[in-house]
Amino acid sequence: DFEEIKDGAIPDRSGNGLDGKIVGDVTLDGGKVGKAARFKDGGYLDLNGPKVPKNLIPSKGFSLLAWVNVEADGDQAVFNAWAADNTWLIHPEVRPGGGIYRWTVRTDAGSTIGEVKKGKPVKNEWHHFAAIYDSVGGVATLYIDGDEVGKDARADSKGKTVNNNWDKGARVGINADNGRPFVGRMDEIGLWNEALAADQVKKYMDGLPKAAVDAKGKLASKWGRIKSL
Repeated sequence: DFEEIKDGAIPDRSGNGLDGKIVGDVTLDGGKVGKAARFKDGGYLDLNGPKVPKNLIPSKGFSLLAWVNVEADGDQAVFNAWAADNTWLIHPEVRPGGGIYRWTVRTDAGSTIGEVKKGKPVKNEWHHFAAIYDSVGGVATLYIDGDEVGKDARADSKGKTVNNNWDKGARVGINADNGRPFVGRMDEIGLWNEALAADQVKKYMDGLPKAAVDAKGKLASKWGRIKSL
């Protein structure tokens, strides 16, 4: 949960210092677990992508989990990162107007190594979004509310890693070019340097306090509550 705003930012609870600087209209509101961040009018969290240490950027394994509650139609970014060569690296999105959730992941030079467009978003309801990529098998998987809704396993993606260049930006709640703003509330968002298994996704739906020890050393960033980490 987004329990506090400190010095104009949402603190990173992983201990890695990737605080999300508030830009525009982002406030605290009622969440799925405690408090949540409410995004309005193009407000977002800026992670200062060019300054993020390369070892903290998920590449071989990538997992993004969040509780989302959208209040508008249109394509809405949960998280986004943009490389110096203009490659859009990841697109975890909620698209109520189009009737799908999206999970797209890319390697160097804009090559898509996984894409899933499945599920049926419902506005003004809490739903758990989990986007996973495993470079070993070249598999992108999307879970909604703990259930697998889609998988993209490409033979030519095996061994291909996610581009770890965030030099043109990394943001929560909007694309790095200010497109696809998230409208609504977001809670318990975390980013991992590994491909989480289905049972881990379900465990983390209830919040990280249950599994903080498991997360140590693998959690790249967490904007929410972690106990005993």
